[in-house]
Amino acid sequence: MSIVINIDVMMAQRKMRSNELAERIGITKANLSILKTGKAKAIRFTTLAKICEALDCQPGDILAFEKE
Repeated sequence: MSIVINIDVMMAQRKMRSNELAERIGITKANLSILKTGKAKAIRFTTLAKICEALDCQPGDILAFEKE
């Protein structure tokens, strides 16, 4: 079982670049890249909330559960 991160999908729909999103939510481009690629082991709720606010979406739009 795994969690799939769909930040790239939401960013494409909003026509937002990584640099802009990182700046809006207050994290480095490197940390945003780790989140986008699914290599992060955890995400703070505050960071998730900032991402949702910046992309005007819900957490379920970004995170999805898939059976392997």
